[in-house]
Amino acid sequence: MPAPKNPIKAALARGEVQIGLWLASAHPTVAEMASHSGFDWCLIDGEHAPNDIPIIHSQLQAMAGGSAAPAIRLPVGDVRMVKQALDIGCQTLLIPMVNSAEQAAEMVAATRYPPQGVRGVGAAMSRATRFGANTDYLPSAGDEICLLVQAETRAALDNLDAIAATEGVDGVFLGPADLAASLGHLGNPKHPEVQDAIEDAARRIAAAGKAVGMITFDASEIGRLRELGGTFIAVGGDMSLLARAMRGLAADARRAVGG
Repeated sequence: MPAPKNPIKAALARGEVQIGLWLASAHPTVAEMASHSGFDWCLIDGEHAPNDIPIIHSQLQAMAGGSAAPAIRLPVGDVRMVKQALDIGCQTLLIPMVNSAEQAAEMVAATRYPPQGVRGVGAAMSRATRFGANTDYLPSAGDEICLLVQAETRAALDNLDAIAATEGVDGVFLGPADLAASLGHLGNPKHPEVQDAIEDAARRIAAAGKAVGMITFDASEIGRLRELGGTFIAVGGDMSLLARAMRGLAADARRAVGG
């Protein structure tokens, strides 16, 4: 049996919009709930959330029965961490802070077995092969990996055309918060210079034939991101949704009791 088909990779290759939810709670129950909520994908964040490989593993297991495909954002573009993420069965990776085509190519190589890459061959005892049941996994594994790299610095924008042209990169994800900081507008991703940079970057990524990744936690902005060419769009996060609901309920209750 070959590697499972990756629905995210296939849909993005067809140019179909894929909407998803950011998961930062580091809890399998939340991941399971999210995977049944109607999103195309749910991303487990290992960069800004307290997720390590064992916790990510448990969330992937919890999501296995849901309709949303899992993705992982690693904390850094580290070859060893890519190996672990792939061996626990995730086929879609988001790598932060990729500032050059050389970095992008290194991440591509990390997802491919030799001779195309440097991925270590230990899948026979991993979840990726259903613990050895998928005996034809090795030849087909690379074909089903969806690799998205994040452009979120001035250097990444300067090198964007080369990054997007890197063979094996399926898409480039634009990180507005870090881009704002890199451009001198810390905490203000809506600054005109930042928004102009995002619009220009989205056009360049799409022109290279790659998926454009974008994020918003404001539902009113989703349509605009689509108009800009976004196809891999994060439309919210579990922690922000939970926090907003809690604060709203507390405020409603205070009003109800006259507090």
